[in-house]
Amino acid sequence: MSKYAEVVGHPISHSKSPLIHRFWLDRLGIVAEYHARDVAPDGLGDYFVQAADNPDWRGCNITIPHKIAALDFVTDPGDVRGSIGAINTVFRGDKGQLIGTNTDAGGFYGPIADLPLAHETAVVIGVGGAARAVLFALAQADIGEVALLARNAMKGAALLAHFGLKGRVLPMDARLPGAALLVNASPLGMVGQDPLDIDLAPLPEHALVYDLVYAPIETALLKAARARGLETVEGLEMLVGQAAIAFELFFGAPPPQDGEDELRARLLG
Repeated sequence: MSKYAEVVGHPISHSKSPLIHRFWLDRLGIVAEYHARDVAPDGLGDYFVQAADNPDWRGCNITIPHKIAALDFVTDPGDVRGSIGAINTVFRGDKGQLIGTNTDAGGFYGPIADLPLAHETAVVIGVGGAARAVLFALAQADIGEVALLARNAMKGAALLAHFGLKGRVLPMDARLPGAALLVNASPLGMVGQDPLDIDLAPLPEHALVYDLVYAPIETALLKAARARGLETVEGLEMLVGQAAIAFELFFGAPPPQDGEDELRARLLG
């Protein structure tokens, strides 16, 4: 068997990671494979035991609901547990150890790196592993305040404190405050999940709406934002950005610099 990497989650059928990584492998002529694997929460430990014993396994991307639980089964030399508190990538180290890291934060921040976010207000929806990466990135960007929409107020408050962020926790159905950035870091609006019902009217005209959901690519949130004339960022941008970092960790080469339009067309198709 050739070397391979994969994406693990539960469910996993929505994932576009195999399409992205296979496109890059073919483009570079690398003999390797990339799979999607459905791993239930009670099987996560066994999955990593088997991965450690398989020399062909080069790593995995991690999606819902494993981004926090996976920390218990890998080494963490970069102290991701103490910083972001969630991982989305595991790769094999030089000595065969399974190393956990987080490429979500970099993937999320790339499309908005040029925005003047310092001292601005952001609204973040969700308190899971993706939200942790978003909050970490916003803290690094010196965001002024974060309004965190969460079902669990105590968990939300703990996250704000963990990242040293000023802000407040609001219920999911709260009226939005005025903010320069709105990020959906929850699964709401994703295929098979509950819809995200939110009124964007309080957002100012210069606000940007960023939906991490990429299945569907054109979410109801993005449609509503565009109808208001607001700038938007699709979940595909973060997906491809974090995948690029992980790809090099898995296969020892950066993704090709060309072919972006073709890749996007395939993802949209």
